[in-house]
Amino acid sequence: MGDPVRPHLPSDPVGGRIPRPPVRRGGHRAEAEAALGHAFADRTLLDEALTHPSASGRHGRQRRSYERLEFLGDRVLGLIVAHLLIERFPDDPEGALTHRHVALVQQGTLARVAEGLGIGRWLEVARSEAQAGGPTKPAILADACEALIGALYLDGGLEAARAFVASTWEPLLAEVAVPPRDAKMALQEWAQARGLEPPHYRVTATEGPPHAPQFRVEASLPGHPPGTGEGSSKRAAERQAAGRLLERVQGDGRD
Repeated sequence: MGDPVRPHLPSDPVGGRIPRPPVRRGGHRAEAEAALGHAFADRTLLDEALTHPSASGRHGRQRRSYERLEFLGDRVLGLIVAHLLIERFPDDPEGALTHRHVALVQQGTLARVAEGLGIGRWLEVARSEAQAGGPTKPAILADACEALIGALYLDGGLEAARAFVASTWEPLLAEVAVPPRDAKMALQEWAQARGLEPPHYRVTATEGPPHAPQFRVEASLPGHPPGTGEGSSKRAAERQAAGRLLERVQGDGRD
């Protein structure tokens, strides 16, 4: 005789149990809109952005997962962050901007933003994915964050997406450290900015045994005494020579 309190559930013909529905981690649409700073005119976009692939198309449901919006959000985020960097760092060369951009749109940064917003609480995932910790996985959080940016763009245009990204990423802009520029690149940029020919490098001597050579290199620019450098490889010697020449040209009063 069955338990009079618990209802009898029909068996699944394949596995012996009926499949459990996906875990709805929320119904938190109002909370999500508040965190994003945007009230959706089309809330199906918000639902789509918060639907993990594991919960899409199950049990006769036709809802899309966040993958298409993630694709769009990735491009929108890249554009907005590039614009923010151009505004925030007007003196940065292209290489430094690229370094900052890569750091700000990488998975780790996106996951950090998602954790701060609490996106994992809003995601709809299959029960198996929830049990595997899906809503806390950095890759899933990052993908969902991009999907939300894509949803903002489709629902409110570029301004809605920009408002969210600008406010959320602003504290992160100054945290990205730019590595010291390679001396050869810095010297070339200096020459290019003054209409000079690119620096010329010449090996003036090679010493030591074949398995441990030492190279001496001379770096030169028109109108300036050359800089010299030494190293166990030509590239290392060139960098040292470039650094010494750059110090000379920047300090001789002609800069």
